[in-house]
Amino acid sequence: MKRLAIVLMIISLPISSYCGGFSKVGTAAAQFLKISAGARPMSMGETFVAVANDVNTLYWNPAGITNIDKISVGASHTQWFAEIFHNYAGMVIPLSESDGLGISVQSLSTNEQEVTTVEKPDGAGVYYSVNNVAIGLSYARKLTDMFSVGVTAKYIQEDLFNESANTFALDIGTYLKTGYHNLVIAMCVSNFGGNMQLEGRDLIQLADINKNISGEYNPDARLKTEPYSLPLNFRVGLSMDLFGGSDPIFSTGEHRWTVALDGNHPNDNVERVNFGSEYSWDETVFARVGYKFNYDVENWTFGAGVKLNLGGQGIGVDYALVDYKDLGKVSRISIELGF
Repeated sequence: MKRLAIVLMIISLPISSYCGGFSKVGTAAAQFLKISAGARPMSMGETFVAVANDVNTLYWNPAGITNIDKISVGASHTQWFAEIFHNYAGMVIPLSESDGLGISVQSLSTNEQEVTTVEKPDGAGVYYSVNNVAIGLSYARKLTDMFSVGVTAKYIQEDLFNESANTFALDIGTYLKTGYHNLVIAMCVSNFGGNMQLEGRDLIQLADINKNISGEYNPDARLKTEPYSLPLNFRVGLSMDLFGGSDPIFSTGEHRWTVALDGNHPNDNVERVNFGSEYSWDETVFARVGYKFNYDVENWTFGAGVKLNLGGQGIGVDYALVDYKDLGKVSRISIELGF
């Protein structure tokens, strides 16, 4: 009863704030950090903080590294909107039965676009591109058989034409197995770090100090940009195997059905609640669906996957599809190898 009371209390936190608050869109930098990693979490409605059992956990909850017992390498590719490309890659290396390391790279980039001006609306003959990257190093450890903690230190950089900004940040996560039918409670604070402020040569211009004096020397003046905080997010989640799995409510042999619930509290938007589920047949074929509450253009998510054992090495391929209504549909494909 005590465990159930704790669970209900945690569930009530994100749900109680579902209808409240107001949007603070545009008040945080490095927005690419909010684009999720992995086709599997994406197809489950981005409910992965308490699932956290593959290489995508490096993004969602570093404490989940302790759930991986072999060297795992994964990557995903997404063609975002308007010829924007999002890529993610990660590797987890178990050090012992109780701790492990991970490294991850997340990027958002565009093809080169021609610069247009008021005087040259058809193109100025100069091209620009946008390249954002975050590189993370993660470590996690089991403090008990039931409780793990993890941390990711990452370097973040944004490049826009001749301007750039960079900073460092931390992700801190926890993972608790309650012992009640594989019920897991997990939490993660993402992007806790410094501010980002654009600097570059395009911000340097000549300044006329005194227009009443002709022929004076015009010194360089640097235009000031404001610093912006990172998109800090607090995420709490639950997951449970209703059918199958290690300690199911209903034992069904080769079938498994996992459900998950995440609540998100970002610093630049309203609170949100996500629901997701995954069906597995013999841990080989997977079907997934999710639903996202309190989003502007996102609701249902879908996906599927397959995992094979080839020569003692595991290989998994996953696909996800999300409909962003007027913006169009976004597909993601991921691959993971286990050695």
